[in-house]
Amino acid sequence: MPRFDDIAVGAELPSLTVPVTVALVNGGAIATRDYFPGHHDLDAARQLGSPHIFMNILTTNGLVQRFIDDWSGPLGRMCDLKIKLGVPNYPGDAMTISGAVTDKRASDRTVEVTLKGVNSMGNHVIGSVRVALP
Repeated sequence: MPRFDDIAVGAELPSLTVPVTVALVNGGAIATRDYFPGHHDLDAARQLGSPHIFMNILTTNGLVQRFIDDWSGPLGRMCDLKIKLGVPNYPGDAMTISGAVTDKRASDRTVEVTLKGVNSMGNHVIGSVRVALP
């Protein structure tokens, strides 16, 4: 578990690779009450021009939070999350999230982590998270 005093700008976080499965895409959509057909109905997704169902943004948010929580541990606290979606996450692919500390603020003992989640088509998510550390 990182401590604020031990973290330097430029420190890289351990990457997280997440297999994108039908169950993950469906489960994430259902858990976030997103019943848009493109997240669970293959025929509906294809009618939209998509080759498969695709992950919703709230599932992506949850995976970004998991990435940060895995690194910061139970005493870390996410204070701000800003993400932007790029290419879709489709079942059968995998997304690897990586990031590095890009800012450190002593006034509130927070660091900013800039991150990206990449699949075989490119960047699925880019963004930053501010995290308070003990």
